[in-house]
Amino acid sequence: MHIPMATNGPELLTDELLEQLAAWKINDLVVLQHGKLRWEWHESGSDRLAAVYSATKSILSALVGIAIEDGYIAGIEEPIARYFPELNTDERKSRIRIKHLLTMTAGLEWPDFDKPYWKMRRTDDWIAFILAQPMAQDPGEAFAYNSGNSHLLSAILTMTTGATTYSYADEKLFRPLRFRKPRWNSHSGIYEGGAGLHLTSNDMAKFGQLYLQGGLWESEQLIPRSWVEASTSVHHKGLAHYEPPIFGEYGYHWWISLQSHNGVVDCCFAKGYGGQYIFIVPSLDLVAAIRKEPEGKSEAIYAKELLFRHIVPACRS
Repeated sequence: MHIPMATNGPELLTDELLEQLAAWKINDLVVLQHGKLRWEWHESGSDRLAAVYSATKSILSALVGIAIEDGYIAGIEEPIARYFPELNTDERKSRIRIKHLLTMTAGLEWPDFDKPYWKMRRTDDWIAFILAQPMAQDPGEAFAYNSGNSHLLSAILTMTTGATTYSYADEKLFRPLRFRKPRWNSHSGIYEGGAGLHLTSNDMAKFGQLYLQGGLWESEQLIPRSWVEASTSVHHKGLAHYEPPIFGEYGYHWWISLQSHNGVVDCCFAKGYGGQYIFIVPSLDLVAAIRKEPEGKSEAIYAKELLFRHIVPACRS
């Protein structure tokens, strides 16, 4: 699908806003509306591959939905002990299901907003590290943001499809969407589930457009529409009360922010550390891919400021 340039609409990238983008350390911006390119800007002068950090999780979620549709995974109610039988020695761990990994409600002890992720990366066996964490709550009871959950999903994809997560993604998403060849980090044969993917900002926007279109791309249903709808629906309050409001409620590895939360418009988004966002605003038929220099978790708010204070008003005009 070639995305044409829109021929009308108000100017967004004024000199004043460009100065603001520099102050906010925004690196890339691609905005699509009604399936057409409204604005594209790159601080370096051209698009390039760059890390999307935890926005990787939303692409992983799409792959899980496709694998369920393909019959590789039985469904979201499937216990993960089917793939990790050592969990059967713990009654609570044996009750963890695919849906709990997707909604970050597995119950594994994973404190301080994903802090154990960094400890996991220093171990030789990431899977063993994740599975060895004690249970803090029963599955389904509480939200705890956990990139380990995502890595388990990547391992399950590898076990069930007989392919690496990257090669499955390449067949099902990257090639149909004509992505510029992505990079994806792996460890011990498992591609990282919670981060590690590198994309261009145009390809980030394409992925958002695919979800805006209910998983349909060039008359081919790449992702089941029911999965797109379920993934971007609220399953847990998530981090809706986090300040600054860089997050929202949580679906299947997607964030959801309603107008009642952000004061502007209903939207859902994939989010990566420091301000890497793929925003979808259905009411405006709008997708915005924004990449920012990662300076810290809370600095991500500037990408949201760009969306709510500048892009959304211009797209309403």
